Amino acid sequence: MTPEGAPERAQRVLVVDDEEQIRRALKSVLQARHYEVDLAETAEQGLEMTASRTPDIIVLDLTLPGMSGLEACKRLREWYEGPILILSVRNADDDKIAALDSGADDYLTKPFSTGELLARIRALLRRTHSVDTAVAEFRSGDLCVDYPKRTVTVKGELVHLTRTEFDILAMLSRNAGRVVTSRMLLDSVWGPEYVGDTQTLRVHVSHLRRKIESPGDVSHYILTEPGVGFRFVEPEAG
Repeated sequence: MTPEGAPERAQRVLVVDDEEQIRRALKSVLQARHYEVDLAETAEQGLEMTASRTPDIIVLDLTLPGMSGLEACKRLREWYEGPILILSVRNADDDKIAALDSGADDYLTKPFSTGELLARIRALLRRTHSVDTAVAEFRSGDLCVDYPKRTVTVKGELVHLTRTEFDILAMLSRNAGRVVTSRMLLDSVWGPEYVGDTQTLRVHVSHLRRKIESPGDVSHYILTEPGVGFRFVEPEAG
């Protein structure tokens, strides 16, 4: 590190904030420390830029037009593995807890000191050094899952999934080859209060199988592990 705290190589920071003044200020501060900086005004832009630019870290505001920062954080955590630092005027404990429970790694309230912001960014980047931060797409056989766009295609044809079906498929595909317990799926997709509702989970998995498998096929993507949960099996491993 240089005395000013600049990284040894240029690392990319994505700033998602609807306030132009904040975006300009952060860009100036970060570029002065030799970071590469991308700016987004909305959560939707931030998701697209994460997929296309693969930032090393995301600085995310909670109060955004359209999709909230909290919802964006949840969606990013479906496929983005880099650190997320929340930068918000909200200073209530409930807001901080909700953000951290949604996948954020750190939380800093506005107004903030530049020195503290840079220190937190450096600390988060040290923890994730050399990690592949984003896997935006999953392919297996004829199936393709685009996590940022939340779309699924089979043999190039778009498959219309409900939000719940996509969330189940996203979690199983991200853990391809590994058993995902029913409790883990219910907790992740519905929330901890639904961890006992395995019948609902089985119904949604059944619908999902019908949409991504060819008619009459024995399911070869999503296998049931009796009494435990489900496992996504890639063709070469099946």
